[in-house]
This record gives sequence, structure tokens and C-alpha cells, in this order.
Amino acid sequence: MAEQGASPQGTSTLRMVRTLYGSRIRAQLSYRANFATDAASQALMSAIEFLELWVILGHVDTFGGLTLVQVMVVFGLASAAFAIADLAFGEIDGLSTYIRTGKLETLMIRPVPLLLQISSLDLSLRRIGRLAVGLAMYVTALVLAGFSPTPATLLLAIAAPVIGAGIFSALFVMAGALQFWLIDGREFANAFTYGGNYVAQNPASVFALPMRALFTFVIPTSLVAYAPTLVLLGLPGPRFVPSWAGWIGLPVALLAWGLALLLWRSGVRRYTGAGG
Repeated sequence: MAEQGASPQGTSTLRMVRTLYGSRIRAQLSYRANFATDAASQALMSAIEFLELWVILGHVDTFGGLTLVQVMVVFGLASAAFAIADLAFGEIDGLSTYIRTGKLETLMIRPVPLLLQISSLDLSLRRIGRLAVGLAMYVTALVLAGFSPTPATLLLAIAAPVIGAGIFSALFVMAGALQFWLIDGREFANAFTYGGNYVAQNPASVFALPMRALFTFVIPTSLVAYAPTLVLLGLPGPRFVPSWAGWIGLPVALLAWGLALLLWRSGVRRYTGAGG
């Protein structure tokens, strides 16, 4: 007999989710050489992406008003936040494939939330390589940039990667949910997720005003890394990205998740099967 106050259904769901994630992790770690190679390749890809900014700053003193070290803070923070979100929810952008093949029906009849099932289908630990490079660059660049923490800014520096991951995760869920209405929406979804990552890795001040406003108030990727960097380093913000915007990442992430879950639920309710 279940204990009073306990939720057998909730306990069962938690156990199944733990089993799903645990099996994926154990399967990948069982091939250690392959895991190490994949993680190293992800780390190398992240380093190569930064070379583009390094080449630009080799010809100019500043990029979007930021020095090389300051740009490293933005890039490292954005990369770390995206890696966390991609690790947890990156599989959702392939939802259209599950819809076309009818695999989604087999997931919907299982007693586990659909969103958690899809997010655990391809829990690629290789993304830890990108996360490690991003965090290392972020912390190192903060020190080199002369970060002088106060209790508030230290808390922001620690929380920023997680808050940024929350924003990116919500974008992944929104992009996945839109595929309930689109025939083949993976590339469209990638424009918001991976495209948003590219924007987040660059100072928002390098973009034209309409783009800057779009990626701050509509698709809030500027709030992932650039806006917090302005606060952490005491820098003034450009038009449409005021310096105080670095403090609003958490409420924006919560709002984005609220919209994402509403959109996801609406898409699931609309879904009628692979045959339409």
C-alpha cells in the first residue's frame, strides 16, 4: 500500500525518466574511446568557431566596442549556455522526423511525458566537450578582463550559463513545437536555435538596429551572453540593449518557458497521427 501523501504515478514517472537518461548515459560511456573522441571533436569545433572572431580582431582593435578578451567572455558564456541546452533538449529539433515516420505515436502511448522522452532519445554526451571549452573560456576571460565581483555580480556570473541555457532550451522547445504545424520544419527550427547561438556568440552592437531589437525583445539571444557581459565588466550598452538588460535574463527565461510549454501543449493536442 502506498504511503499517505506519496504519488505512485509521480514516483513511477520519475523512476522511468531516471531509467531513460541513465540508460543513454551508460550506453555512451561504455565506449570510452568513442566518447572521448566525440567530446574532443566538439571541443575542437567550438575552438574553430572562435577563430573567426580572433581573425577579425587581428585586424581591428575592437569588435562591436569590445576587446578580444571581452569578446571571449561573450563567446564562452554563449557557448556554455548553448551546450547545456543542446545536451538536454537538442533532440527536439528532429521532431518532424518522428512525425513523418509515425514514431511519435509509439512515444505518446508511454506513461512518460512526451517532451522528456524526446529530449532523452539522443542524449549526446559528446556535447560536454563544447561545454568544457565554453566554461573554460568564460572563466579565463573574466579574470583577464579584470572582473571585480560584488556579491550581486558574482551571483550573476555563476547563474548566467544556467539562465542562458534556460533561454536556449525554451527556444528548442518552441522550435520543436512549431513542427506540429510545419511539414518539414527542422531547418526552420535550426534558424532560431543554431542561428540564435551564432548571434549570442557575437556582441549585439555589431548588428543593425532592427536585428538588435529582434534578438533582444523577440528572440532574446542577446540576453544570453552579451547583456550579462555588459553588467559583469561594467560596460555601457548600445541602443536597444541597455546595460540593465543583463539582469532580466531569469524572468525572460521563465516567460520563454511558459510560452514554450503552451505552444508545445497546443501542438500535441493538435496532432492527429502520421496519416494526418
